[in-house]
Amino acid sequence: MTIDLHLTPIIEQLATYIWPFVRIGAFMMVMPVVGGSFVPVRVRLILAMALTGVIAPVIPIASTPEVLSAVGLVTMTQEIVIGVMLGFLVQLVFDAIALGGQVIGMSMGLGFAVFLDKARGVNIPVIGQMFLMLGMLVFLAMDGHLAMIQLLAKSFYAWPLAEDRFTETVLSELLAWTGQLFVFAMKIALPAVTAILVVNLAFGTMSRAAPTLNLFAVGFPVAMLSGFAVIFLNMDVLQENVMSFLSTSLAAISALLEL
Repeated sequence: MTIDLHLTPIIEQLATYIWPFVRIGAFMMVMPVVGGSFVPVRVRLILAMALTGVIAPVIPIASTPEVLSAVGLVTMTQEIVIGVMLGFLVQLVFDAIALGGQVIGMSMGLGFAVFLDKARGVNIPVIGQMFLMLGMLVFLAMDGHLAMIQLLAKSFYAWPLAEDRFTETVLSELLAWTGQLFVFAMKIALPAVTAILVVNLAFGTMSRAAPTLNLFAVGFPVAMLSGFAVIFLNMDVLQENVMSFLSTSLAAISALLEL
């Protein structure tokens, strides 16, 4: 007795899950909080498979190319780029928060006090790490992770699988959004940097009036204390700015999907 095994229906059924999994997997690798290197790859893989099992049956899937073909390779690359782009737009906000904290730390004289950022695998000043942890907590508190998953599911309707949607308008909007990194970082760092600058100017004036004054012995701790005082007094505004930045980034993703 011979058994005829038809692989074509099986491959077609798997394709309905493979293509969404590529986009979702790329998204999970760069998604804030989950995409950090401190989250094991196995956990991210399991989450991607779970989301694929939930999203794939309800999204529209048109005719997709064969997985093992030249066209399939191009389509897979496109889906990876889309997934990375969706997570990258929000990840820029966290990079801006870390950059703002680094600028403050350098102004306070704490540039030598670095801490390993497990999300990126690099050393950043402790002030930047503190701001980054605050941003992650605000992101989770405002259900940003759920909003991003919702936008990911929406992307399959706005940008169906195997369709080329990378127009000049989309690329220009993406490049314009990357410029917001420095705007967000400036808004975070400006209050503390301004206060420390005033303190340094005051000590510069004192050094001219009293040349024997040891600025390194007096100015360094005063600048550090001034920085911490401004950060403490500005914590409410910092939280509001982080929430505003995250809301703006999520709105930018929604607007980008509608192009």
